[in-house]
Amino acid sequence: MQKKEIDPLSYIQSLLDSESVDMIPLISPEEEEFMNTEELPDVLPILPLKNAVLFPGVVLPITVGRQKSIRLVKKAYRGDRIVGVVAQENQQVEEPGLTDLHKVGTVARILRMLVLPDGNTTIIIQGKRRFEIEEMVQEDPYITARVKYREDIYSDKSKNENKALFQSLKDLATKMLRLNPEIPQDAQIAINNIESSGFLTHFLSSNLNADIKEKQTLLETDDTNKRATHLMSLMDKDIQMLELKREIQSKVHSDLDQQQRDYYLRQQIKILQDELGGAESSDAEIERLRIKAKTKNWPEAAMQHFQKELRKLERLNPMAAEYPLSMNYVEFLVDLPWDDTTKDNFNLNRARKVLDAEHFGLEKVKERILEYLAVLKLKNNMKAPILCLYGPPGVGKTSLGKSIAKALNRKYNRIALGGIHDEAEIRGHRKTYIGAMPGRIIQGIKKANSSNPVFILDEIDKVGSDFKGDPASALLEVLDPEQNNSFTDNYLEVEYDLSKVLFIATANSLDSIHPALRDRMEIIEINGYTMEEKLQIAKKYLVSKQAEEHGLEPNSFKITDKALVKIIEDYTRESGVRNLDRKIGALTRNIAKSVAMEQEYPEVVRPEDVPAMIGPEIFDKELYEDDEHAGVVTGLAWTPVGGEILYIEASLNRGKGRLNISGQLGDVMKESANAALSYLRAHADDLKIDYRVFDHFDLHIHVPAGAVPKDGPSAGITMLTALASVYTQRKVKHKLAMTGEITLRGKVLPVGGIKEKILAAKRSGIKEIILCAKNKKDILEIKDDYIKQMSFHYVENASEVLTLALLKQKVKQPIDLSVIATQHSKE
Repeated sequence: MQKKEIDPLSYIQSLLDSESVDMIPLISPEEEEFMNTEELPDVLPILPLKNAVLFPGVVLPITVGRQKSIRLVKKAYRGDRIVGVVAQENQQVEEPGLTDLHKVGTVARILRMLVLPDGNTTIIIQGKRRFEIEEMVQEDPYITARVKYREDIYSDKSKNENKALFQSLKDLATKMLRLNPEIPQDAQIAINNIESSGFLTHFLSSNLNADIKEKQTLLETDDTNKRATHLMSLMDKDIQMLELKREIQSKVHSDLDQQQRDYYLRQQIKILQDELGGAESSDAEIERLRIKAKTKNWPEAAMQHFQKELRKLERLNPMAAEYPLSMNYVEFLVDLPWDDTTKDNFNLNRARKVLDAEHFGLEKVKERILEYLAVLKLKNNMKAPILCLYGPPGVGKTSLGKSIAKALNRKYNRIALGGIHDEAEIRGHRKTYIGAMPGRIIQGIKKANSSNPVFILDEIDKVGSDFKGDPASALLEVLDPEQNNSFTDNYLEVEYDLSKVLFIATANSLDSIHPALRDRMEIIEINGYTMEEKLQIAKKYLVSKQAEEHGLEPNSFKITDKALVKIIEDYTRESGVRNLDRKIGALTRNIAKSVAMEQEYPEVVRPEDVPAMIGPEIFDKELYEDDEHAGVVTGLAWTPVGGEILYIEASLNRGKGRLNISGQLGDVMKESANAALSYLRAHADDLKIDYRVFDHFDLHIHVPAGAVPKDGPSAGITMLTALASVYTQRKVKHKLAMTGEITLRGKVLPVGGIKEKILAAKRSGIKEIILCAKNKKDILEIKDDYIKQMSFHYVENASEVLTLALLKQKVKQPIDLSVIATQHSKE
């Protein structure tokens, strides 16, 4: 428990300014008498204070940090709001017991409880009456103690003597206020309005600049006159310290006069240096900025703001701490390209050639980009949806943005948004802060030295957020064509037109993008490459690039097509070409080492040379497993890095009809398994399955690999086929895969990620695929070259799936489940 760090006497002013009457600590004699006679409980929850002492009548803000104290405060706030407040004897103890606390404390009422943005709880309490702890009642969940209330002892001195003592306290307080010019004069009003001598003593004791031990002594003193006398001695010490401080400040003021004299001398020295050809003076720097501003092409509002800041800079002392900050700011204003643009090249035929030269395939994406540029050419403005290139890693999203900049003859800039969690990264910091900087958008504009660059917002799906703000929300203004013509950076303090900037975002996943942000962007999906496309990319781009990076002549070696196919199939398993690029780089390094060591190396790299150069194969060429086991079916899955095949395994064991599911499956996938089993039970007669089998055998469904989380509805028909195979002991068709959601009625529903799944199936040697009839439109969008030698079966219900997938032939050594079930029934 810690006292909030505020200046005590300035706190008086904040209380006077408060709109809440409860916050004004002005206690009349009648109110003090009522507090001393108010009915209070004998058993109190004890709230320990670490570095503060609460006095009766005084209002004090407290920050609650300990868990015990938070529980106590919340419970008390919901109840009578009465707590016992006691100072700790040892402030280092984090979890104090009753022995760690002083015996005398103050009963208090919680006036208000606030939960701050940083998670801490702050309460505002007002002291009521002093008490002494007699015994502890409980220690958990917080300390509760039985208390005895202590009464003030009033002296037998005459009324005049007491009045003189009361007035002396006020005079000392007034003197302290006068010696400290930082305290507003309104604080004197608060002192003058205190009519109760007891409350005046408590109020001054609470705000006294003394240690906890001294304050506790004042609280424990019952005799009011002794308490006031002790307080006066402590206040006298404070006054002596303030007088000493004033004397020191007077000396410092004299030193400042000396510094002013030194400043004039330095100015004369600078003039002499200028005559001798020395460094540029501050006046010369300001004049240089003024001349540069006259030739600047910028909006009227920006120019006026610059002139205002320049006049402010002229009035500043060059030796002042804020001078370099102001100088940096006006230099940034004049260096920013406000209306400086590059001339666009809208030759769309040239743009197509640039895109084709730097990116193989991606025809649909290129067409959409050319359409976008055509509209830009005709309308001559950027009020169109922001492009978002979405797809797995390594498919060329970022490099496409660079190609667009090259095609338009615009400057190119990129910022990585991955991991950004501070709104100031987008909007900038206010320049009043130390180390303030513009946001990344404005910094990128300045770096590009053009107000119409192509701006790549890379990894927009990986923007984070925390207590510092939400950068995704800040990007809403940046990416809205209706708003970004008046974007305001906190550092810049003047509107900047971003409407001429061509923003292109990239993302691997759409799920994590803010819905409002996604609504402002037009999504262009970039799918994975086929093996044929990867082969062409490797031949045209990757091999020559790696040869150049490793210092080899382009004609010093050659990699055959079959060797490249081996690298693609046996060493990579991805949608993009990033790992392929690395593997070709590894092979090129091997050749470079041989050249450097003057050793022999294969000038024509063939498939049999690859393992010796980059190591053994990482993946099996044929991933499809045999169909000799009942209950094993190949499914298709979508991942952020492309498609994959996965296996659904089902097995039966003697038991009582329980269903076990393993493989780290999500809730949706588990529901698909239950739906498939329910459908199979309902249609057991159609498949000639003995109904008793369901009650006498436990079913186990497993999806390898067990360490990888999996979820989604697309494995529905795959699970149904696996269950039908294991219950009928029939083989599954060879090199067959499937994807689709199933309902209890047996309807097959469409799923997403079809292209990625088809590419994964082709890489794995799958020849036939079963999918929902409504997914046929997705197959039609895939080039015929990608799916040649593959056949597709479009189905609408589960019976069609089982007819296509299950052979009449049973597996080797089939288990006669009906016989076993009959025997089990007899037993």
